[in-house]
Amino acid sequence: MSDALKQAAANYLVRYGGDTFPNLFRSARGTTVTDSDGREYLDFTSGQMCATIGHNHPAIVEAVQRAGERAYHFFSGMIPEAVAELAETLARDWLPGDLERTIFINTGSEATEVALRMAKMYTDGYEVLALGGSWHGITGAASSVSLASDRKGYGVPAPGVFVIPEPNAYRPYIPGATDEEAALANLDLALRMFDMQSAGRGAAIIIEPVISAGGVLVPPKAFLQALRKAADDRGMLLIFDEAQTAFGRIGTRTGSDYFGVVPDIMAMSKTLGGGLPLAAVATTAEIEETLFERHFTYYTSHVSDPLGAEVGLAVLKVITEERLVERAGVMGAYLRGRLEDLQQRHEVIGDVRGLGLLLGVELVRDRASRTPAHRLGALTTTKCFENGLSMNIRRRPERGSVWRIAPPLTVSTDEIDRAVDILERSLRASLDELAREH
Repeated sequence: MSDALKQAAANYLVRYGGDTFPNLFRSARGTTVTDSDGREYLDFTSGQMCATIGHNHPAIVEAVQRAGERAYHFFSGMIPEAVAELAETLARDWLPGDLERTIFINTGSEATEVALRMAKMYTDGYEVLALGGSWHGITGAASSVSLASDRKGYGVPAPGVFVIPEPNAYRPYIPGATDEEAALANLDLALRMFDMQSAGRGAAIIIEPVISAGGVLVPPKAFLQALRKAADDRGMLLIFDEAQTAFGRIGTRTGSDYFGVVPDIMAMSKTLGGGLPLAAVATTAEIEETLFERHFTYYTSHVSDPLGAEVGLAVLKVITEERLVERAGVMGAYLRGRLEDLQQRHEVIGDVRGLGLLLGVELVRDRASRTPAHRLGALTTTKCFENGLSMNIRRRPERGSVWRIAPPLTVSTDEIDRAVDILERSLRASLDELAREH
């Protein structure tokens, strides 16, 4: 059956890009996924940063069963009780500042679309500033503000997008300055250029608090504070895309909490659904009231679905009861320490960075030149998988060779030790293989 299904996948599926694996996959639990041959792998991507509390957590299974007993789906105008409860829980316990009105949809791309529609209607503008290493989704407007990769071949993007060079302490655009000085200088120049080109129709500035797809880059806090001021000065709204930073992964409730900056709109996805498609966009009561008066619309077949809301409530309950926000800080520090020990033993590990359990490891040919080691990264990633560890690597030539390491918040020290041992064993084997080639 396994071989037949593999052939069916080869014959009948559209290949949609990204990493692909030789086998099909059958099951997942906690930090482990199992392929069609019964082999287990440590998943240090959390299923693309979605399985916040581990794969198939019992609370999520129970939530899906509960939805099955009540309802999976209603007409979009029929607000489920679970949706109202989830909105209240977010406003009361999770959202920063005066963010309190939320809409629930399905994916991160969709959340970006909602956020941009809100900003454009509220400001009556269309111009958007986005960061160079950003990733906000693949749909129309979302893809136009996603600058980390995959922009070629899809026609003309939405107009009005302007770029801010992303802060990168390891590869600064302005060498010789401090991290904060370089980041603020980049921003000042980008804003000057935007002001020269703007038609006076500014709508939004959008940013991931930690720039994940761009290489797990953590901006200085002053940079996000300056973005807040830049938006206010221009009558634009500040949007935080917290697909990966909300709900504890970085050791705080949200990126907004960590950086001490409250956006006007917050987009959330991935970490809220715990592996199921659930996204949300939150804003202030004042902005929502204006949008309502102007007849804002975003009704889809699956807006406010009860299934997603039941799951979201379960995820937040587990994070709270198991103190996973605090645990992410503790386990993140442990993982980072193990990776920094590895860095001391291997010249090719140029940088270890990130927050909590969202970490980046950048590979270089040598630390003096900081030349990206793309071949080494790809080869080691393959060997890690062969040895039972799944990780994601950033392979864009201009953005370095960076592993994104993000295990579930429930990861144990034993699992971290096993993963780092696999990583080191695979790295040594790759270095030996490359040395033999030369």
